[in-house]
Amino acid sequence: MAAGHPLAHGGIEAGPHRTGPRLTTVQNIAVVGAGPSGLAFALMQAREGLRVTLFERFEVAGPVGAGFMLQPTGLAVMDDLGLTPAITRLAQPIDHIFGREARRGRVVLDVRYSDLHRPRQALGVHRAALFHVLHEAVVAAGVEIATGREMIAASAGRLTDAAGRQTAAFDLIVDASGARSRIAADHGARPRPLAFGALWGTVPWPGAPFDETALQQVYRGASKMIGVLPVGRHPGSDDRLATFFWSLKADDYDAWRAGGLERWKDEVRSLWPETAPILAGIDHPNRMTLARYGHHTLWRPHADRLAIIGDAAHSTSPQLGQGVNMGLLDAQALTMALRTRDDLQSALATYARSRRLHLSLYQALSIGFTPFYQADGRRRPWIRDHILGHVARLPPAPRLLAATVAGLLLDPRQAGPDRASR
Repeated sequence: MAAGHPLAHGGIEAGPHRTGPRLTTVQNIAVVGAGPSGLAFALMQAREGLRVTLFERFEVAGPVGAGFMLQPTGLAVMDDLGLTPAITRLAQPIDHIFGREARRGRVVLDVRYSDLHRPRQALGVHRAALFHVLHEAVVAAGVEIATGREMIAASAGRLTDAAGRQTAAFDLIVDASGARSRIAADHGARPRPLAFGALWGTVPWPGAPFDETALQQVYRGASKMIGVLPVGRHPGSDDRLATFFWSLKADDYDAWRAGGLERWKDEVRSLWPETAPILAGIDHPNRMTLARYGHHTLWRPHADRLAIIGDAAHSTSPQLGQGVNMGLLDAQALTMALRTRDDLQSALATYARSRRLHLSLYQALSIGFTPFYQADGRRRPWIRDHILGHVARLPPAPRLLAATVAGLLLDPRQAGPDRASR
């Protein structure tokens, strides 16, 4: 089997333009939010021959955020859309995730994608690159995009925007408007704010001694974490980029700004001297953006003529790097449910059920592991550095850790109709 074939990496067997049986009662779909999950779902439905209208709150649709890791699960969805070559050209292949503690240099995290049963690298991607690839495909597929429309409510197939205007009725509304979705909030989404967030910035790729094939991290206890992730390049540019991040409590952001950049840079350099060239290019606090995180899961991410996907349906700490990938899997699962069920309510229930185990596992793992990397106190980082780091090197832990970060535990693509088996 050729390496480029979707099945070579456990992908589903559909090509980029597959069509098949679908609900005849669903012909006109509204998608709220032009993030990765919203764009991917809109594209899938347009290629099924449905009429799709995508509503975006910003006047000009664009990416929000810095770099991330497109895991093998998310890449399998891109395979199905036929977009993997396009995103690969803009991305940086990632072979492993490497972390050490700052004081003694002890390696406490070393996860390698080559340890997977069927190895496949992740991709370091800037959000601008993924947006570009998906947005171009959506436009080419004929999706109608309505910008400057912030949708705040959905009922009986109609959307209401922040100005009080109501749309005509749709057969199905899909909310992909993110963790702060007001539509999802009306249906029970109550994200619990997490104490720690992160400062993120896009910087030029620093080169040696940084590893261009790795996400590298340095920790001091669990209260300080520094990371460098190679993320390829922006569309239309040959300049290689990285995402630089610093763990920070959201409540400490004002104090961070008041303390001044030089004081912060001194602290970062003391923990990881090699970051000096990166820090030299950060000349204003606004070059770093605070990301705040919350944790929630909607047990029933659907209602009458409404489905909720992506961060609107579930959000958590970014420690396992699953956010975008989970949203892409949601879009794929909902598409499959609409394709294989006889009525809309059955399809929506099937979508929710098909994602429940995978999401529950990763939400639990994320909330369980996060305190070992983002928390006050000494007990958890001591356990991480002195016990977990050693256990992680004993078989079969390396393969299990690789499968965890790749998103492959309880892989939802291996169950249900029209799925290919390993």
